[in-house]
Amino acid sequence: MGIFEKVYDRKNTRSVKWDMLDAVFQSEDVLPMWVADMDFKAPEAVNNAITSRAQHGIYGYTVVDDDVKNAIVHWVSKRHSWTIKPQWLSFSPGVVTTLHMAIQALTEPKDSILIQTPVYTPFYQVIEAHDRNIIKNPLVRKDNTYVIDFNDLESKFQQGVKAFILCNPHNPVGKVWNKEELEEIARLCLKYNVLILSDEIHCDLTFPNHNHIPIASLSEEIANCTITCMAPSKTFNLAGLQASYAITANKEYRRMLEKQFSIQGFHGLNIMGNMALEAAYQYGEAWLDELRILLEDHRNYVIQELESHTDLRVIRSEGTYLLWIDCQSLNMDSKALKKFFVEKARVGLNNGVDYGDDGDQYMRMNIGCPRETLEEGVKRIIDAINNQ
Repeated sequence: MGIFEKVYDRKNTRSVKWDMLDAVFQSEDVLPMWVADMDFKAPEAVNNAITSRAQHGIYGYTVVDDDVKNAIVHWVSKRHSWTIKPQWLSFSPGVVTTLHMAIQALTEPKDSILIQTPVYTPFYQVIEAHDRNIIKNPLVRKDNTYVIDFNDLESKFQQGVKAFILCNPHNPVGKVWNKEELEEIARLCLKYNVLILSDEIHCDLTFPNHNHIPIASLSEEIANCTITCMAPSKTFNLAGLQASYAITANKEYRRMLEKQFSIQGFHGLNIMGNMALEAAYQYGEAWLDELRILLEDHRNYVIQELESHTDLRVIRSEGTYLLWIDCQSLNMDSKALKKFFVEKARVGLNNGVDYGDDGDQYMRMNIGCPRETLEEGVKRIIDAINNQ
């Protein structure tokens, strides 16, 4: 049995995905295909590193040393063709935490911050929590993908946007922005002096033939106005270990960001997150390459099955393990749609409207699971629709 084929019992492990079904869906009888973690074991090298550290048995204060930083530098260079310096790195429990800190450190109350909707729900929260104004540049559905309305983007920038939270690869629509798109974003941000907060947490999870380009890698000028957020958490299924990092070439921005972390009382990674990050980047490449092929195959399977047997339409994602499903053919409002998938299909998906009004009539599916689980989830959806 392959490393991604085994079905693990994750119940009673304090798993958000599996142990909060009643709280989230008001039912235990659903197959969870929602929150963004995978049902796969981390690479064996990661598990071995954590086990070895645990056997030492002493868990005192820990430091992110040069070995960890150099593992990140090497990974980013090899996987994303971007040469960064160890001193550009700042560490955080998660990307959302970094966004909170960056917004507090580098913007002021009432500043306008732009997002491209539909988009990852916490983007709304990190803006509103600090009394900043949300400005939306809605993505445009074109054929079976999404594109950026650059005329609208420039118009919004002209109104005085201070910062732009970029999502690349984009969650939930699965778009991997290409070089031309990123260059136009960069041009406009430089023209209107807009700070870029780039969430690139899914950067390693692009499908073959789709390469992730960090926007800060385009030029020294754009790197100077960008804070890039990355982590091994989505890539290697390590979210519970809370280890991420920001890459900031601008020395003053980095100083301000790290000052904000200090004000909030955060001073470094936990021991196990530290160990896992280094081991994943040093030894996890073969595991990841196999995963990327599997996820592309999973995507193709879901598209083929749902579009052959129902009137649902699946956006042809280019990365992530999240699928954006157009459910307009069911003719239900968002509440009825969520109820249908829970009560009739018995599948727990994310409600599209949670990603903004643009997500109404859509659902988000997590395909980061063994094929057996995926096929069961797809079958339940098809049967529920055809038995209405």
